[in-house]
Order: sequence, then C-alpha cells, then structure tokens
Amino acid sequence: MTKPFMFLTMMIPGPKNPGKELGIFLRPLIDELKNLWSIGVETYDIYKKENFQLRAALMWTISDFPAYGTLLGWSTHGNLSCPYCMEHSNAFRLKKGGKTTFFYCHRRFLPMNHPYRCQSDKFLKGVIERLPPLPRPFGLEMLNEVSKYIEEHNGSSSYNDKIPGFSVKHNWVKKSIFWELPY
Repeated sequence: MTKPFMFLTMMIPGPKNPGKELGIFLRPLIDELKNLWSIGVETYDIYKKENFQLRAALMWTISDFPAYGTLLGWSTHGNLSCPYCMEHSNAFRLKKGGKTTFFYCHRRFLPMNHPYRCQSDKFLKGVIERLPPLPRPFGLEMLNEVSKYIEEHNGSSSYNDKIPGFSVKHNWVKKSIFWELPY
C-alpha cells in the first residue's frame, strides 16, 4: 500500500465513447478481479523468503459524476440523478433555464439540530427541513432492486431503449458489470 505499488488507470471517453456498453472494456478487469478474489496467484515474499497466495479486491473507483453514473448504471441526469437519494430525491427544475437543482434537497443529511435546517429564508422560501436523513441501502438491497428492473425489461439491445419506469420510479439504465464481483 505504498506509492511505488499503487497505480492509476484512466479511461477518458472521446466522442465515440461506449456509454452503456462500458462493460465490454471492463470485462478483462472484472474476470481478473474475480480470479484474484477466489483463487489468487502464487507470489514470492522477499522478506519472509517464501511463497504465499496473493488475493486482491477492488476497493474503490474515482470518477467524476457522469463517469460515476456510467460505472454504476444509474443515470446522473434529471430529477432522480442523485445516486444517494435515488427515487426519494426532492430535486426540481429551475423556472428559468430548466436545469435540475439539488440546492434544497441535501439539507436533510445535516444533523437534526444543525442551524441550516431551520433557515426558512436562506434556502427554499418558507421551508424548514424536518425529515431525517435517508437510510443508506445495503448492497444486496440495491442489487435486488436493479435486478428487478432489468428482469422486467424486455432485454432489447437498442442503445436508446429505456427500462420501464425510468425517470419516474428509478434511473437505472443497466446492470453494472461490477455487480458480478462476489464482494
């Protein structure tokens, strides 16, 4: 876990980026990560002067918001774009310009006694935030949810084909290849 042994892999999409089909490029990585998790690879420890079975796991990915959506399979556009709030989002469109804003939505994640929760004149006029933070869904809950929508989908291969309920009940555009990892 020191600098010489860490590496950063970058993918910068161009005008003909794969979009929802990013999994094609990630397939070798996912296959190798599954192998390194379950079987591992025999490695030599120079300090102990013996072999050991090295195992590995993907700890995190670092990406900007649009790339995060591509990796996750949750569209980061529109009123349901927040991957934390998901279908519980209170986002709204601005009257002039039509842009989606989350300016008001995230006060609910502040501690219940935070002074910003009571400022009805600084955020959405006349509104005091009384709702508690949303519970963080577990990975298995999210896997079941995305699997449910994908299974209900007719499996059309059209790039622009939307999963039923998109942008109303959910923002899933695909089942991410990262769900194949056993951890």
